[in-house]
Amino acid sequence: MKNLYILLGALLLITACENDLDQLPVLDAEASSLTTFEGVLNAAYYYQQATTTPMAIMGDFRADNMLMREEPYPAFDRYNADLAGGDLVEQFFRPFYSNLYKSILSANSVIENSSDATEVGEAKFLRALSYFKLVKVFGDVVVNLSASPSVSDKSILTRQAAASVYSSVIIPDFQDAIAALDNSKIGSGRASKIAAQGLLGKVYMHLGDFSNAETQLAAVVNGAAAAGISLQTNFADIFGEENDLNSEIIFATQLSTSIEDEYGFTLFAGWFRGADTKSPQPLDPDLIAAFDAIEAADGGNTDLRRALTIDEVNMTGLKWGGLDQDWIELRLGDVLLMYAEARNENGATAESVLDILDPIRTRAGLSPLDHNVLNSQALVRQAIYDERRVELALEGHRWFDLVRTGTVDAEMGQTIDSRYHLFPIPNSEVLASAGVITQNPGY
Repeated sequence: MKNLYILLGALLLITACENDLDQLPVLDAEASSLTTFEGVLNAAYYYQQATTTPMAIMGDFRADNMLMREEPYPAFDRYNADLAGGDLVEQFFRPFYSNLYKSILSANSVIENSSDATEVGEAKFLRALSYFKLVKVFGDVVVNLSASPSVSDKSILTRQAAASVYSSVIIPDFQDAIAALDNSKIGSGRASKIAAQGLLGKVYMHLGDFSNAETQLAAVVNGAAAAGISLQTNFADIFGEENDLNSEIIFATQLSTSIEDEYGFTLFAGWFRGADTKSPQPLDPDLIAAFDAIEAADGGNTDLRRALTIDEVNMTGLKWGGLDQDWIELRLGDVLLMYAEARNENGATAESVLDILDPIRTRAGLSPLDHNVLNSQALVRQAIYDERRVELALEGHRWFDLVRTGTVDAEMGQTIDSRYHLFPIPNSEVLASAGVITQNPGY
């Protein structure tokens, strides 16, 4: 059963202007009149729901895991200005963009006004998560840290450099969340200390700061058992509505068909299953080849993840079933792979790095990787990349992993202009700001 915060978040809607980052919407109830901010915090959680399908599409359909079939949607695979077309922007980028800023505004209200340290910690977690998503997708973004920004001052809409957003907002907010939260709410769908540590580790991975990444990820790995976090014995038990908030899930955005969100199109489960006419057979043959390569390298053993991830007869994806299935933002398998990668980049021995992967590979029915064969940093790095692809396929990571590791061209088999590593700002936001919000180059 979904937690109460989804229902409460649905009840406490934040009104927006006709254009969403002309947006900077005001609360229905003025902050000064509120005596409790639980509902406002719930709204910050609620607005994350509409970001899940766009994140899934950007992460897997932009990359070499899934394909669009019907125009204009194959623009995801063309890496040119076509992606800024009206239908695509309205369906994927505008809901993503506007709902994250609504989540941020709700979080700001809690941060400014609540006297409950835990509420403030959760709000900072959600604000950091929101800006992390925005920066990964758009690069430089508008920064608003106020619960009541001036809607007449257009200068506040100037996009801030991504590096500055990381250093002045995302990292400090996650650090504050770590200090304010504990792990007592693990399994409830709320933010926690260990989730903030894991996501901060992921932030450092995206920045190429492997030293700080290793520190945060080690804290998650070493603290997982005490927090009730563990790998599922069976890969299948990670996914499905009946497995929401299982022991491997560190943080997930909860979804329910009984609660309407602001993404008004086919949800991510339908896209992966081929249930939308725009992509009835979405599976990219390259993902099949990736499983083939993993199995061939293991002497032909069957990777148990394969049949649970892809349907090679109908050319669809299988991880996501019912529409009430939560979107996994971070799970322990992801953390272990990042931890291994960070340790490898920091010069740890091949044996100590590859040992981290053993539980993941054993669960998949594969043998441990041989450190006598994979005996260099470069070979271990590629092995981790390969493992990461099949373990996390269809979980919205692939494109962003290619960008952060600098392997877009090598993996996509073509030279792709780096301008198209990012996605287009919704043009409605550019127009509403009278050009103060600028479009990403190339779009």
